Amino acid sequence: MGGASFMWLQVASRSFSSAAPAKKLKVVGVFYKGGEHAAKNPKFIGNVENCLGIRQWLEDQGHDYIVTDDKEGPSCELEKHIPDMDVLITTPFHPGYMTAERIQKAKNLKLALTAGIGSDHIDLTAASKAGITVAEVTGSNVVSVAEDQLMRVLILLRNYQNGWTQVNAGGWDVAEIVSKAYDVQGKTIGSVGAGRIGYHLLKRLKAFDCNLLYYDRVAMPSDREKETGATREADLDTMLAKCDAVVMNVPLTEKTRGFFNKDRISKMKRGAVLVNNARGALMEANAVAEACKSGHLGGYGGDVWYPQPPPKDHPWRSMPNNAMTPHVSGSTLDAQARYSAGVKEMLRRYFVNEEFPADYYIVKDGKIAPQYL
Repeated sequence: MGGASFMWLQVASRSFSSAAPAKKLKVVGVFYKGGEHAAKNPKFIGNVENCLGIRQWLEDQGHDYIVTDDKEGPSCELEKHIPDMDVLITTPFHPGYMTAERIQKAKNLKLALTAGIGSDHIDLTAASKAGITVAEVTGSNVVSVAEDQLMRVLILLRNYQNGWTQVNAGGWDVAEIVSKAYDVQGKTIGSVGAGRIGYHLLKRLKAFDCNLLYYDRVAMPSDREKETGATREADLDTMLAKCDAVVMNVPLTEKTRGFFNKDRISKMKRGAVLVNNARGALMEANAVAEACKSGHLGGYGGDVWYPQPPPKDHPWRSMPNNAMTPHVSGSTLDAQARYSAGVKEMLRRYFVNEEFPADYYIVKDGKIAPQYL
């Protein structure tokens, strides 16, 4: 996500103790259903059926652990547990949205953990005022997401998605595909944001012998700029005008919500491709769809939507030249093992009143991490 160093900015909050109460806790997990797939692979743990792999451990500690995928609407299962839950665990892939209204009802909630990276599904201002600690497993899936971004850049520039669709529909028209297919070598590729994921993406792109740019409010350390060969652009719109491919690597905040609108997209080179594995709400959905239809965008790819899951009539499902999937990039089996272990370790520390690693905190003692401000 963001590349800022981990400093804190004070906001108003009520005081609370982060010490774990000496009582049985009610822990609620919100995950997607694994269905038949959950039974086929024991490594597939980030789902309702396999409970992030921590049910037995939590229950051995004497705590209640309720797991559900039902998270939307006033009568959903999550809503029933909000008034008396002590700990919430959810993921960016099937987020349990904690609005200010829900937080107001959550009188016992002291700890909200994100199994993965990105805690924008929680109203952080409301959480800070309510004295809730919000934390995530920083670094758990940065490689997973960076690899996926690289894949989508290749898919879109090579026009792979249209070739795949063509042959699966029984067609064979080489000209249709190659008339819009390009090499990555020699192209200019820009990352909007150069934090952990952006850095890993740029490092991998260097091998393709392309011109790498990045825009971030904070410059990468000089050794990382040298390692990646990337050059920082001081102005976002100036960078967009130069790029054949743009990749989003910024967190969702009130400042970045919808900031890739019709006007900003118009600043991009005609035919450039846009990859977004950060957050769907960074985009104005209809502006992206219209740009793909008009050809101003050569393609759009990613795995993040808003809301999640998206409605069946979401414009990105049917727009041309899209390389969209469900939110999967940061949830490989390897990533699941990492963020499961990270959640378990944070719970262990919470139970014995130990601090988390500093960069895991998103809200602590009423203060919000700067990348979300």
